[in-house]
Amino acid sequence: MKKKIPSFIEIYTSLIKIPTISSENNTIDLSNKILIDLLSNYFSELNFSIQIQNIPNTNKFNMLSSFGSGKGGLLFSGHTDTVDFNEKAWTTDPFKLTQKNDKIYGLGVVDMKGFFAFLLDVISAINIKEIKKPIYILATANEETDMSGAKYFSEHTKIKPDCIIIGEPTCLKLIHAHKGHVSYKIDIFGDTGHSSNPSNKINSIEIVYEIIKQLIDLKKYIQQKYSHKDFSISYPTMNFGSIQGGSAINRICALCSITFEIRPIPQLSLNTIEILLKEKLKKTRKKWPNRIFLKNLFFSIPAYEVSKKHKIVQKIENLCKMNCSTVNYCTEAPFLKKIAPTLILGPGSINQAHHPDEYLDCSFIKPTKDILKNLIIKFCY
Repeated sequence: MKKKIPSFIEIYTSLIKIPTISSENNTIDLSNKILIDLLSNYFSELNFSIQIQNIPNTNKFNMLSSFGSGKGGLLFSGHTDTVDFNEKAWTTDPFKLTQKNDKIYGLGVVDMKGFFAFLLDVISAINIKEIKKPIYILATANEETDMSGAKYFSEHTKIKPDCIIIGEPTCLKLIHAHKGHVSYKIDIFGDTGHSSNPSNKINSIEIVYEIIKQLIDLKKYIQQKYSHKDFSISYPTMNFGSIQGGSAINRICALCSITFEIRPIPQLSLNTIEILLKEKLKKTRKKWPNRIFLKNLFFSIPAYEVSKKHKIVQKIENLCKMNCSTVNYCTEAPFLKKIAPTLILGPGSINQAHHPDEYLDCSFIKPTKDILKNLIIKFCY
């Protein structure tokens, strides 16, 4: 007799109810273990095997549920964590699934707990005992911070699916490539002293002036040298995020700091960025030794691309009756690609992610279920 699990909306509600915030701020960073256990119970009810994996030195966990064995098949992947939220900016309870105006509201409804509700609903409605190749469901941790869940899983798993689908909100558009992200802080140390006699002192703001000119030169260089016509913004971008320095108008500035980010396209590797950046700053560092310090701000994410000519990509394009495209934001694809060709495809809009009153438009519900069902039939039956 086929086992029963709660309804689509009941599952959705139960997932949104559990806070799983990931943050660099330890005071608000939360474990995802309760959600992982809940997902494990749901998939166990559907006769899936469960493996739970602790991310070393954290209170975070991955879950791999699987049905069937052997090579090939299909891996669906999603992250279990959400970003933090401003409660005053929300008009609904972030942890209560709210349905109104043909929309479903809640923290994580599109980014991206809802994807698991879709998978559970679709799998519960088909006869998986007839599959010939395995179905895998991966639930990861820490996607919103350092992506350590996907990175750790990809380094330790032995599964070999034919394809991976990451269910990030793409408005059900098929994504084969995205940009990366790397961020830096430069601290520049000068001398302190009274502004009435600055001649024998070094003002850090004057050094920053030269550094910014060099970074702008680098920005122009990478935009001219690297291009990818499939992206809406075809070149790598650089953005200055902040500049801070000085404490008084009559005091020589002893410390000035700037932050900036670069979003590379697939042809521009993180290693190449590092080399170009250090080379660009080399002359200034030599002029002012031991005063200029460069460091990464956050975990760096490489750009990602799987060729549009890959047979798996063409197979899914034909199945979904759409051509693949690109996005400018990041996903776990650069790490999961070590396992199998990876595409991003999921319900809802990225414009809702990380915003108050995050919602899924209900118009996505039926087509998402249809696509997921067709993918499972095509790859696993």
